[in-house]
Amino acid sequence: MKKYILVVLVLLLISCQTNKEVKMIDLSNMSLNDIKDYANANNLNLELKEEYNEDISKDKIISQSIEKDKIINNNDKLVVIISLGKIPVSLYKDNKVNELGYVPIMMYHGIINKTNDETSYTKGNVDKQGYNRTKEAFVNDLEMYYKNNYRMIRLKDYMDGNINIPLGKSPIVLTFDDGNKNNFNVIDIKDDKLVIDPDCAVGILESFKKKYPDYNVTATFFLNNGLFGQSKYNEKILKWLIDNGYDIGNHSKNHVNFNEVDNIKTQSEIASMYQVFDNIIPNKYLHVIALPFGSPDKKSHVNFSYILEGKIDDYSYKTEGTLRVGWEPNESPFHKKFDKTFMKRVRAWDNNGSDFDIEMVFNNLNNNKYISDGDSNTIVISNDIYLNENIFNKKIIRY
Repeated sequence: MKKYILVVLVLLLISCQTNKEVKMIDLSNMSLNDIKDYANANNLNLELKEEYNEDISKDKIISQSIEKDKIINNNDKLVVIISLGKIPVSLYKDNKVNELGYVPIMMYHGIINKTNDETSYTKGNVDKQGYNRTKEAFVNDLEMYYKNNYRMIRLKDYMDGNINIPLGKSPIVLTFDDGNKNNFNVIDIKDDKLVIDPDCAVGILESFKKKYPDYNVTATFFLNNGLFGQSKYNEKILKWLIDNGYDIGNHSKNHVNFNEVDNIKTQSEIASMYQVFDNIIPNKYLHVIALPFGSPDKKSHVNFSYILEGKIDDYSYKTEGTLRVGWEPNESPFHKKFDKTFMKRVRAWDNNGSDFDIEMVFNNLNNNKYISDGDSNTIVISNDIYLNENIFNKKIIRY
């Protein structure tokens, strides 16, 4: 009997030890071999990555994916990022890093489900001015951006100088005006989820998310009162976009020409859209206006101050930025001339390499585009003549 009790106690002790919760430790002061031994001892799926870091010495730990004191389980994935030290100047030179270069903010409107040879206009233009683009042309645009080392960023991040893309890559911002149904077309709802037309703009963008996971696919949609022209789904569409990494901005209630109205109408047009967004996606939309018809085309216009700030009845608003119907890329957010209240855009159209069409703009960008150092906390430049050092609290590296 005594022997039986002893065996039971031993088994209970082993069981307790086996089921004892294990907490993650701080790896920051451990060697690489010690980290590997620790991962093996605790049956962790270890993945090691290396990154350059201005502040952490070579071979030191930058981060660990499992926080200290968190309970760990068998086969948990542990990602440890190890510092390669400071980026050597030669690497900046090799990648032609230039964080004072220009950034293309692309302006799209309709995406029409046609091939280029189904239109009577130049290449991918569906209308003479090229405001509507074929699906084929839009797909080709996205492929071209990616293959030329552009990576998408959110408009808000661009305005805030939060350009977090890899070393040697260049930022690009996508915008869509007017809320055309072909931007976001809902086919149906199944299991309470929107079924999105794969041939609409968002359907195409979502396919690129899967094709190129490092593309950071995103865009901002500037809407009028009709939103996306689908009253049955409009609210769900806006919420879906916010939940899936896209943004919403203001394009005025009735797509009004601000050169032709008074300040009361100006404030009403802008406030109305902000109120629509407040009701559907409160605190989740951008206080940015894509100026209809590019109006007004000068900041000195009497209505411009009311676009930035105004009040209708008891509703007040403030606008952080505006987008013009521009023709060329905009300055780096670190550039002395950068003005987020009046940003230029590139019209996505074809005109045989002239009049600031896509071909002309991206050929020009080869000489002066923004090229990232891979660290959103630093500004790397080779010439500081145009640097505005007073806007962002970032470390400046000159080479």
